[in-house]
Amino acid sequence: MTSPAPADESGPSPATVLDLADYRRRMAEVYADLRRAPDPLSAWSLWREGRDALFTHPSGVWAESAQPPATIPTWDHDPTWRLEVEVGPPVDDQPVGLPHSGDGVTMAEPIGTVRIDRGGDVGTLTLYWLRQYGGGLFLPFRDATSGDQTYGGGRYLLDGAKSADLGGADRRLVLDFNFAYHPSCVHDPRWSCPLAPPTNTLPFAVRAGERLAG
Repeated sequence: MTSPAPADESGPSPATVLDLADYRRRMAEVYADLRRAPDPLSAWSLWREGRDALFTHPSGVWAESAQPPATIPTWDHDPTWRLEVEVGPPVDDQPVGLPHSGDGVTMAEPIGTVRIDRGGDVGTLTLYWLRQYGGGLFLPFRDATSGDQTYGGGRYLLDGAKSADLGGADRRLVLDFNFAYHPSCVHDPRWSCPLAPPTNTLPFAVRAGERLAG
């Protein structure tokens, strides 16, 4: 759920808008395939292939790169990071403005909390509903790897505006940290991305999902 910094005041061209619509359509298809996959490891492999392919799409973050990387760095798949959690009530239901890596603020409403238990170490994350982009669930987070092995501004786990959603039912959500990914600004500074608020920080390291190179 990121946006490129505007180049001028004339607005995007029709070709740019159509490219972006196609990008979002293709990303939605990737996540639909993940939810239909026979097992989590197969879904994760599809996800990596799909994201690598879309990064060189005309609306992807490597579209203007002369030598795009072959793949996005990730940790190895770890099945223990796949959780099904119940959504509890929000601690505070007042709308918040999530700051961006560049210009802009994304308004969001806290709609609930999710409890992440890692072998007795417990963290709580706030789940948001976006007021922009037509709405959608949004779950950004930081953890003990942030600023070192992952981006200091956090990663995303759910982003309904981009159809990044692994499913759920009966007030429960599938949260699989193997699918945690960096905002686009990590790969190209022309993108302005909402950051995970410091309050959405887990007290342990999440060595699953995307990581920084090296």
